[in-house]
Amino acid sequence: MSSITLSIDAMGGDAAPEVVMEGLELFCRNRSDVHFLLHGQQERMAPLVQAHKLTGQCSLIDHPDVVSMSAKPSSALRKGKTTSMWGMIDSVKQGDAAAGVSAGNTGALMAMAMMSLRKMSGVHRPAMTALWPTLKGRSVVLDVGANLDADADQLVEFAVMGESYARAVFGIERPTVGLLNIGAEDEKGRDAVKFAGEIMRTRDIGVDFKGYVEGNDISMGVVDVIVTDGFTGNVALKTAEGTARLVSRYIREALTSSLLSKAGAALASSGLRELKTKLNPSSVNGGVLLGLNGVIVKSHGGTDAEGYATAVKLAADLANSHYMEEVSSGLKRVSQLGIAPETVE
Repeated sequence: MSSITLSIDAMGGDAAPEVVMEGLELFCRNRSDVHFLLHGQQERMAPLVQAHKLTGQCSLIDHPDVVSMSAKPSSALRKGKTTSMWGMIDSVKQGDAAAGVSAGNTGALMAMAMMSLRKMSGVHRPAMTALWPTLKGRSVVLDVGANLDADADQLVEFAVMGESYARAVFGIERPTVGLLNIGAEDEKGRDAVKFAGEIMRTRDIGVDFKGYVEGNDISMGVVDVIVTDGFTGNVALKTAEGTARLVSRYIREALTSSLLSKAGAALASSGLRELKTKLNPSSVNGGVLLGLNGVIVKSHGGTDAEGYATAVKLAADLANSHYMEEVSSGLKRVSQLGIAPETVE
């Protein structure tokens, strides 16, 4: 396997740079073919790199400023090139790194990435993905926060980008696609959703569209790709994460409430460990900003080291894939059809 260079915003996240370095150390236990360009405050990064034995795999690039988790995108853009987040993105733009990772401010990351990398041809707005655990494995959900609203054109673009992304990440030759709605009937939903559904049913956009899916279908693994607007997707994502933590806590409390339950937990320890892994949001951490001229992975800001390592692995896997070419080809195909929601009868 050839060497890969990844660009890392070492100062992005609730507990950066400590969690970032811990995550990189975890990742490097299984991968020695990756070199990191660490962007951040040199005096804070250097001792942590040494402590986590990352010296041989890292190059440190000093940036005096940090984008705070509460900063508005406009404020972050004014700081511009002096921040670790901008530096991370610029390394991808210049071709010094194959992909970038940040756990920083989502709005600022999207604004900076769009300004620096620019949108791919045919993209109205980039979308953010999430990998969702299901009964059949995993699915891709997009958008999960980049765009509060989306019209029919954008939802169709999301379908094309999500399908190409799923093919690259899951290795599925023809991923299935569903449009998130409040019911399976054709007449239900907002106009944008109905227009997008009509386009995908009647036009050959190159995706295997299975129709509308409901919220409970996501975790059942009914389709490989679920398309929605960023407001709905983000609410669904955060609700699922909160439910996973709630179930984990209920199970823990139930299994430690008495001596008998503790004994039962000891007997079922292997199964419980597997359940804990499946319910752990860190195991699927990392969303990709699809539709940009470069690979940028967004980690949860409050993730732990395991979650950050998962996001870095996703970036490395995408850097070794052809998903950018797949997305570009799909968007070109849609553009040639001249699709617009107002033309749908």
